[in-house]
Parts: sequence; structure tokens; C-alpha cells
Amino acid sequence: MERRRSEAAALAALCARYGAPLIINDDVELAAVIGAAGVHLGEHDGDLARARARLGNGAIIGVSCYDSLERARELAAAGADYLAFGAFFVSPTKPQARRAASGLLDAAAALGKPLVAIGGITPDNARPLIEAGADFVAAISGVFGDANPEAAARRYANLFHD
Repeated sequence: MERRRSEAAALAALCARYGAPLIINDDVELAAVIGAAGVHLGEHDGDLARARARLGNGAIIGVSCYDSLERARELAAAGADYLAFGAFFVSPTKPQARRAASGLLDAAAALGKPLVAIGGITPDNARPLIEAGADFVAAISGVFGDANPEAAARRYANLFHD
């Protein structure tokens, strides 16, 4: 736990330096201890209301909705700040992840929350998800699996500027 706390604190300082919010995945207590901007919760990562109570009203709390519009409705009503859907494509990070259809993003737009697409997303396949309503895309192997992670991250960012 000490290594995770130390690494997360270093990331928080780096994010603060560049004006970027740090969202901790799956760990409300770690987010609280290091003063992260928020937390992302999957279906087994704890209760949204408890996370809000621990982190405060100003925290960003996002949730995984997978392939479920009903889950998204419930969590939006419970106060989630953003809703993540996916996997939209086969993901090398989570090959067994549930699959979501891009039409889910269009349907979720009515919930009035920012939408995140995740799962096997590359700069080459992200455009239809953005056009379907994704406000953000999440990528792991598409960035860190690239020989030049900085250039890969820029390709993703450019999708939102075109």
C-alpha cells in the first residue's frame, strides 16, 4: 500500500503541475489520502454514496456502466459525474470484458452526463464512438503499447480537435 500511495501522490503532483485532474481507479481511500480529484468505480468497487461522502461534493466520481443503460440511469440519478461504457472492441487489457454497442452512447446522451468510451479503442476506431456521443475515450494499450506513447496520446487528443 505504501508504494501505491507514494506513486499516486507523485502522479497527483504531476497532474497538478499541468492542471489535469487525477482520477484514481477502484480505490476511494487512496483517492482521499492523496487528495486526488476523484475516483472511478466499477461494479464491485464500492458504493457511490459512500465514495461521495468520503471524497466530498467537489470530487469527480465516474462509474463503469459496461453495456447497461439501466445501470447508467441508476448511477446518473445517484450522482455519478460521468458514465463509462464498453468494451466497444476486443481489449488486450481486458479480453473477457462485456461488449457494448455504439448505439448505447446515443441512448445515454439523454442522461445529461459526460460519456466515456472504453475497451480496445485506437485512434483508428475511435471516431465512430465520438460521433455516437462519446465525450472522452479511455485507452491503455493504445497509448502504452505504442513505441511512442506521447505521439499516441496526441493522436487521441487530435480526434477531438478535428
